[in-house]
Amino acid sequence: MSFPRSPVGTSLWFPFLAILGAVGFLGIGTSWAKMALFPLVGAQGTTALRVGLSAVVLLLLWRPWRRLPNRADLRVIACYGVALGVMNLAFYMALRTLPFGVAVAIEFSGPLAVALYGSRRPLDFVWVALAVAGLALLLPLGHGVGTLDPVGVGFALLAALCWATYIVFGKRVGHVPAGLSVSMGLAVAALVVLPVGVAHAGTALLSLPVLGVGLGVAILSSAVPISLEMLALQRLPRQAFGIMISMEPAVAALVALGLLGERLSAGQWAAIGLIMAASMGSAATARGMAAPQSVRKVADAAALAQR
Repeated sequence: MSFPRSPVGTSLWFPFLAILGAVGFLGIGTSWAKMALFPLVGAQGTTALRVGLSAVVLLLLWRPWRRLPNRADLRVIACYGVALGVMNLAFYMALRTLPFGVAVAIEFSGPLAVALYGSRRPLDFVWVALAVAGLALLLPLGHGVGTLDPVGVGFALLAALCWATYIVFGKRVGHVPAGLSVSMGLAVAALVVLPVGVAHAGTALLSLPVLGVGLGVAILSSAVPISLEMLALQRLPRQAFGIMISMEPAVAALVALGLLGERLSAGQWAAIGLIMAASMGSAATARGMAAPQSVRKVADAAALAQR
């Protein structure tokens, strides 16, 4: 005897599959960029293409000039966009010498720090300890620890700081529609990174093969993930979304293993696991189950800005 498919079961699985798809497409897009664009236009040129083309797509989609925010909100969005642009550039600069999964894990310390800032609950110190332990395994501290390039680690930490910064600014404009603030913020980010990319790669950015790959990267690592994350956010409380999105470092490492041949040591996998556990624990024990508009907007920006 056959039974009808349960809509409840489908509703439970769909958000998980949507987030898995989002982080998977992000990983594929970034790995493709590192493999195909880095040799042609460098990390700087790749950032310019990635951010610039994403900004064009979103500006055409949302057309923010039809309803501009007030001056105070515009100033915050400008700061948000600068942080977004520097984060993109710093992350791609880190990818020159760091494995993809490791760079993502280090970058995750930014939003994790924002989530734990000011907390006084004893349980939250457990998540801090896990994150610190994970970073301690990754960072090239002391003598005889030369597994990771210090310059690459520095860029990854700068990306983490910028991620934390744009989350803070993003919350300040949480009342602005997500598409409006994200599209304008990404336009500011493009203004930040385009001069760097042009200075490094010059007219190579305008070749049709480079533009074609850049557009593909922008779609895979921006349009598709943000759409999937928005669908998941409509069906999940904030904690559940935070727990699921925390699997990104592991997914990034697995995608990079398959596409780029980046093999991690046991210690690096353990470090990624500790940072993921800290992020999941922080999300699971966060106060309040609602997913307010500010959280949704910041998550949308994360899908655009990351990686």
